[in-house]
Amino acid sequence: MKKSTSLLPILFFVLLLQSCNDKKLIEVVEVPLPTVVEQKIAMGSPDDIKADEGSFQLEKLGYAYDALAPSISATTLELHYSKHYLSYTNNLNKAIKDTPLENLNIEEVLAKLDPNNEAIRNNAGGFYNHSLYWKCMSSKGGGEPESSLAEALTRDFGSVNNFISLFKNEASQQFGSGWIWLIVDRAGKLQVTSTPNQDNPLMRNAIIPGTPILALDVWEHAYYIDYQNKRGNYIDAFFRVINWQKIGESYENTLQK
Repeated sequence: MKKSTSLLPILFFVLLLQSCNDKKLIEVVEVPLPTVVEQKIAMGSPDDIKADEGSFQLEKLGYAYDALAPSISATTLELHYSKHYLSYTNNLNKAIKDTPLENLNIEEVLAKLDPNNEAIRNNAGGFYNHSLYWKCMSSKGGGEPESSLAEALTRDFGSVNNFISLFKNEASQQFGSGWIWLIVDRAGKLQVTSTPNQDNPLMRNAIIPGTPILALDVWEHAYYIDYQNKRGNYIDAFFRVINWQKIGESYENTLQK
């Protein structure tokens, strides 16, 4: 018993020494904490983005990447235009090369393509849909539609506000990736419709066929960086930059065809 008791101070000293050594080891290994450094991400001009050689080239964006901020951030727009849109354009050119579709315009391609040919269907849709989407936004957008478009919206939906509510609801309810459209149908009436993936109302498989004059992209790449899973916030933001003037022009041009 005495032997055991006499060992206690020695054991305590060994543990203390080990503890000190451990502390020294911990102090030697220094891991700096991350610091937040504000950086301005350098982005080029959308005019510098070129598609590979082929039948179709990118529709000019018409504004800088940061022109729609804060509704649509520069990061989102740059990624969307220079990566996703560019890929659809390049892949479309590859898919139609040496086929009867190669020398047609995009509306003709969409009308004639075989819906079972997924490569042409997805990429022709992706090219056309995005080309219209860019035109539907402007740094000077927002406000209310005017003249003949406002009259037509009131005629076919009861009021402009009714149309906006219906369109936003359609966009919120769309399951998964797809597009929401305002179209002029074959009877000359305005209708709101939606399509999955990169389909659109010009394709033969469209449930409600017609000529699109307004397109909203509800694929996640269009809004996830800015709004995460809050698609409704993105839809509201879209209406703050919506280009009613261009949509009105598209409506009038469609009536003249």
